[in-house]
Amino acid sequence: MTKLRTIWLVLGALWITTVFYISLTPNPPDPVRFLNADKLEHALTYCLLMLWFAQVYQLRKQRVRVGLALVAMGVSMEFLQGMTGYRSFEYADMLANATGVLLGWAWASTAAGMVGIALERRFFKS
Repeated sequence: MTKLRTIWLVLGALWITTVFYISLTPNPPDPVRFLNADKLEHALTYCLLMLWFAQVYQLRKQRVRVGLALVAMGVSMEFLQGMTGYRSFEYADMLANATGVLLGWAWASTAAGMVGIALERRFFKS
């Protein structure tokens, strides 16, 4: 995926910035309400982030790095939240983030991991 790479990475960076903002803001949106819904939100967010970046980074070694970076981001986010005084530090959130990364990795190993390439072929025919 070469022609969409820059756009894909910029949109991914904006998404990560949004995750940082939502994770560190005093009153984040609460779109789903049921017991432990935030764990589902954590897992889904990190799953989709992994799937997103797996479109650009197709090689196993690259995906390992992306996965480790996202897990580190999730762990770091919890420590940052714990330092705010208005958000809480939770090991369960770290686990949900890491689980999401693993699910995203698994999903990227299917045809879903080739969506970016398919889009590029469709819209940028050579």
